[in-house]
Amino acid sequence: METALEVLSVGGSGRQNRSWPDEVKARIVAETLVPGASVNDVALRHGLPANRVSSWRTLARKGRLVLPAPEDPVEFAALMLGPPSDTSRPTSPAATGPEIVFGAVVIRLEVRASAERIVSVVHALAAGA
Repeated sequence: METALEVLSVGGSGRQNRSWPDEVKARIVAETLVPGASVNDVALRHGLPANRVSSWRTLARKGRLVLPAPEDPVEFAALMLGPPSDTSRPTSPAATGPEIVFGAVVIRLEVRASAERIVSVVHALAAGA
């Protein structure tokens, strides 16, 4: 006669909350900021729920989680503030470089801005949104 052995876990769902060091959180969040990466993909790769990674991204956005320095060289652009009127705009689009409109913000790039530069600005805007 065979006897079946059944094991029951006691106390809760069997899940344990893990504590993640800030350095690990920051590295995982940085992976989500790479162009083409998604929060879901990064979370799955690390065995995490996507909402946890999203909450870490919020911490980083608020400055409560310091991200590692990017591997690519950082590129800075000059920021000039002016009146929001249309009178300051040149009449010819060829006189200025490309413009990126993001909500109420208009970013005007240099006349010969490369496609890579435009993409990097767009990615920076999307990461900060």
